[in-house]
Amino acid sequence: MPVLTRLIPSPVVVDIRPGALDDLASVLSDERISHSGKLAIAVSNGSGARLRDRVAPALPGATWYEVGGGTLDDAIRLAGEMRAGHYDAVVGLGGGKIIDCAKFAAARVGLPLVAVPTNLAHDGLCSPVATLDNDAGRGSYGVPNPIAVVIDLDVIREAPVRFVRAGIGDAVSNINAIADWELSNRVKGEKIDGLAAAMARQAGEAVLRHPGGVGDNDFLQVLAEALVLTGIAMSISGDSRPASGSCHEINHAFDLLFPKRAASHGEQCGLGAAFAMYLRGAHEDAAFMAEVLRRHGLPVLPEEIGFTVDEFVQVVEFAPQTRPGRYTILEHLDLKTHQIKDIYSDYAKAIGS
Repeated sequence: MPVLTRLIPSPVVVDIRPGALDDLASVLSDERISHSGKLAIAVSNGSGARLRDRVAPALPGATWYEVGGGTLDDAIRLAGEMRAGHYDAVVGLGGGKIIDCAKFAAARVGLPLVAVPTNLAHDGLCSPVATLDNDAGRGSYGVPNPIAVVIDLDVIREAPVRFVRAGIGDAVSNINAIADWELSNRVKGEKIDGLAAAMARQAGEAVLRHPGGVGDNDFLQVLAEALVLTGIAMSISGDSRPASGSCHEINHAFDLLFPKRAASHGEQCGLGAAFAMYLRGAHEDAAFMAEVLRRHGLPVLPEEIGFTVDEFVQVVEFAPQTRPGRYTILEHLDLKTHQIKDIYSDYAKAIGS
């Protein structure tokens, strides 16, 4: 008899609500996560460390590891330290860098990871990728999906608002990434995973069309769910295609060309997505996306993150080199410098200043 379904790689627990952190111990006591209570908990020296006193009394069998940064060396060092213990699972408590370090370390020692993010800056909190700084700049490393994700919206509200804004830009950019995937399917015959595409697109649309703002629990719930669903979509497809297109190529180009001046990942992806939508001729969609990004306090013009028009043109021209083999609207149009300048001028006029 043929197999009529497929298994979807996803967490066994997703708990997103105000006060979720207070029930972290009960989540971790799930037999599928920890049967003995022996846990390795990686925390940042910032938001994670501040929450340690709140969480620690309910986790007497845990060993705490403070991680200084988000480098590959940090992650390897963490894995080495954890090898000395006999743990059931690893918990990453903190911002994106700590979650990624914990993901990599957990994969290296063969343990499941529980992600407890303290902000919503990007979709990496539930993705099968750990992004870590290395000697060459920054690398992406394949890792298993978290076995559980716990997001306390009260904790999220305490984080600097720029982190929520960054998450909005990253989520909304899904819409452009899917459009690039569909373009590659039409032109190059690249296979699309329909379920992954549907999940990522609807996650982006839910954030784009929600009337709330960064201070509303309802909006934060939708944003957190969108970022989790995007991570699962990447697991389903087996790569970052559902959430990474020309928008992310532009983001990577900012990081590589101007590493000391680059803005946040989500800010650059949101700006890149709005411009890329305009490039593909979806002018009304680009204008609406720019309008929503502006409403949430995100940049839609390079000047708003400290770059000149000429520097942005340089970024767009260089962007295809950041992801060799990925086909997006940038590779499709193969624009020259003067063409990018002309289109950018039209884009800036179309979205207003």
